[in-house]
Amino acid sequence: MADTTLVEPGAGAPAPMGSNNNSAAVYIASLAPSGRYSMMRALDRVAGMLGHTWRTMPWPQLRYEHVQAVRTKLAERFKSATVNATLCGLRRVAQEAWRLRQIDAETYARIRDVPTVTGSTVPTDRKVGAGEMGAILAACASDPSPAGVRDGAIIALAYGGGLRRAELAGLTLDALGEDDGQVIALKIVGKRRKERIVYLDNGGAMALRDWLAVRGDAPGPLFYRGRRGGHLEGGAGMTPQAIRDVIVRRARLAEVADVTPHDLRRTFVSDLLDGGVDTATVAKMAGHANVQTTARYDRRSAEAQRRAAGVIRVPYTGRDVPESE
Repeated sequence: MADTTLVEPGAGAPAPMGSNNNSAAVYIASLAPSGRYSMMRALDRVAGMLGHTWRTMPWPQLRYEHVQAVRTKLAERFKSATVNATLCGLRRVAQEAWRLRQIDAETYARIRDVPTVTGSTVPTDRKVGAGEMGAILAACASDPSPAGVRDGAIIALAYGGGLRRAELAGLTLDALGEDDGQVIALKIVGKRRKERIVYLDNGGAMALRDWLAVRGDAPGPLFYRGRRGGHLEGGAGMTPQAIRDVIVRRARLAEVADVTPHDLRRTFVSDLLDGGVDTATVAKMAGHANVQTTARYDRRSAEAQRRAAGVIRVPYTGRDVPESE
């Protein structure tokens, strides 16, 4: 794997390695369930550039120059946050390879030395309006099938609790805590296995209770996988991608365009901040490691900048157009 050229899958690819010594598999297994799916996708993207999947990629053959080439290629297509998350994953894979004595300390140090991508981007996700949210949930409520009740609860948790799609997919019945008739508590295991308690009130708690009445009290995944006709497969959980598909589909049925799970999470944070909740509390509720992350979700700054633009008075009064024109 000395050549840094990114290849088509199967074209001159190195021999695959077995799963018993796959440093990527060791790393992924160390992650919280909520973080495994996105990291597998990120590593699969890298491995695909080098003619492999993340499972067959010979990770111990990865070198500094390969990671630099991947960094350059990713930076051409993705936001800096996505690139840096992938680079972090590659560093951790290299660390596991070093721990497994598959690479030496110098090789690991060189890979770890690949710099992150700097810069910031304008957020592309959006705040979902109250009317839009009501329309989406009404579309779920109008569906008499079990899937309609399930989807209403999923969307209520995504907005009312700010849950990530991987967190929603990973929920089990055991996550349910106290229900005092008004507020329901849930224990969430988020990124880096960080636990937090999420409290659902008003319509969010009501939607979850309606789903629990349909689901029953059998142990296992909180949300069941769907089948045709709105039926559900008891005992079978959902993937993060399936959670996303539910939210996108229900929004389209309600004629609300372009709504993703992350839009609902951003709306959760923005609405709390708009409601006067302090940033530190919102960070805890969202499961953010620091308040700087929470601040990036705050759409109020964009609105403030929009209003502030009117303070600058440009003395342009328009063209003097001759009558002949």
